[in-house]
Amino acid sequence: MAKTLRNSKLSVAAETVVADYRLAYSSRRASIIGRPEVLRGNATFGIFGDGKEVAQLAMAKAFRPGDWRSGYYRDQTFMWATRMSNVREFFSQLYGNTDLHADPASGGRQMGNHFATRFVDDRGAFKPTVETPNSTADVSNVAGWMPRLLGLAYASKLYRNNPQLKAVQKGFSVSGNEVAFGTIGDAATSEGHFWETLNAAGVLQVPMALSVWDDGYGISVPISAETTKSSISDVLRGFIPDNRPGIDIYVVQGWDYPALVEAYQQGIERVRHEQKPALFHITELTQPQGHSTSGSHERYKSKERLRFEVEFDCITRMRDWIIESGIAGDSQLEGWEAADKEAVEAARDLAWDAYQKPIRKERDRVVSILRRVDTPKVAEIASTLNEANKVTRSAIISSASFALRTLRGTESPERTELVQFIEEYRRDNGERYNSHVYSTSAESPLKVPVVPAVYSEKSPTVDGRQVLLRNFDANFARDPRLFVIGEDVGRLGDVNLVFEGLQAKYGDLRLTDTGIRESTILGQAIGAAMRGLRPICDIQYLDYFLYALELASDDLASLHWRTAGGQKAPVVMRTKGHRLVGIWHAGSPMAVLINALQGIYIAVPRNMT
Repeated sequence: MAKTLRNSKLSVAAETVVADYRLAYSSRRASIIGRPEVLRGNATFGIFGDGKEVAQLAMAKAFRPGDWRSGYYRDQTFMWATRMSNVREFFSQLYGNTDLHADPASGGRQMGNHFATRFVDDRGAFKPTVETPNSTADVSNVAGWMPRLLGLAYASKLYRNNPQLKAVQKGFSVSGNEVAFGTIGDAATSEGHFWETLNAAGVLQVPMALSVWDDGYGISVPISAETTKSSISDVLRGFIPDNRPGIDIYVVQGWDYPALVEAYQQGIERVRHEQKPALFHITELTQPQGHSTSGSHERYKSKERLRFEVEFDCITRMRDWIIESGIAGDSQLEGWEAADKEAVEAARDLAWDAYQKPIRKERDRVVSILRRVDTPKVAEIASTLNEANKVTRSAIISSASFALRTLRGTESPERTELVQFIEEYRRDNGERYNSHVYSTSAESPLKVPVVPAVYSEKSPTVDGRQVLLRNFDANFARDPRLFVIGEDVGRLGDVNLVFEGLQAKYGDLRLTDTGIRESTILGQAIGAAMRGLRPICDIQYLDYFLYALELASDDLASLHWRTAGGQKAPVVMRTKGHRLVGIWHAGSPMAVLINALQGIYIAVPRNMT
């Protein structure tokens, strides 16, 4: 049965409990303060982690250096508790600050609460990750981070069980002891990515710990219209181990701090040491401000539900428990709350000033040029730009360009200076917003030297399958990090036998058969590649790649760009077009791939050289 824990004894020091409460309170204040920042136009969109704070504190206690996160935009409390982010970075990303010191997760390229750590250095090389907490870059497509979670956990299995990796795991793993933590909202468990990932994790038996935040709704849709039996843990009971491997399931109420701490401590210990997946279904959570800044949850929640969300708010419940347990009194808590509220507001102000200061400096530069132009229209443009309360780079470049158009047909030093400013500003903005679509490091595929084919009278003539087979054989012998996963690639050696005999030679951890699950085949490769391995993701035929297209487009293709060069996943995706005879998984949707996968190199070899 699923383990249901409540009202447990707690072995956590009182000062730790107080620190946890203050962090949860600060996180809630940031969510509350963040919403009006969006509504007054200082940010474009806001989605926050209010209502999930206490469960994330408990989860963070089980997270160790070397572990990995693949989660979503409700996880701010967890990120702060593990020190992978902080309140000032939270606001910097909300505003879209392009300075990596302010927003190291994305350099202003992701919307708020999209988290990432930087595990690639300025040269494009991997940093050691075994002594740091690690978070892969969030994506916005619902459940799109699930397949990658599988790969992060699978890498631990490979590092633990493949002796050929002993010599290359330094900096990436300590004997595979790392756990991959995932988070997902209950509504998103309806997505196919979730089910593929969960099934594959149960089959592979990898150290994956997945938490489901269940607040009863998916925007306006109640859980009764989303999930069979209105409970994802009830639906998943068939995954619980019997005399066969499966997935441990824990069910804990999201307002019960002691039970949450115990569940995560015990559950993650089992995941880590027994290399078994687990799912934590965190129930009775709330969403005090609704889904996002797009609307109000009062429009679709009943009065009874709204009353429940007040009474069972996790921070309110934790506060009451602290007082009842004698850990702190009401007046003490009020003093800490006042100080933490002030600190959050100060962090917001510092983040806003840091965001606006360089832009105002750029604004002042162009205004000084425009004010030296003796025409009423340009003077009006300069005045409007100068008086704006919130300054954006878009307003600066559009104002400068508009002024330049009004000066057409004239020549002056000011016009020349304006032209130079616009050209320079566009170059700078290109770097701020468009760099790192592709790698520019020494490991860029474009920097691999060309090796021309050399023939002689003694060169044998063989079919193309043999050329591919010998190529893979040479590469597997050269690099122990290389492995291939896919349907029929192992025992059979691929349906076209281009890996024939290689599993027997290199082992089933190097050439591994999978189920029919293209999305998580790719996700398995992405997560493993992030951890220093060199996966080949084999998609049996080109048409099947459409099942993985969302993941390839929204995650892999944009990864290097959306982290401003802070993350990468060197994955090789291999497939084939077959006979191109029509719609029976034998077509060739190349135009789809070429247009959807900017950020990924697409190679279409026409012959064996």
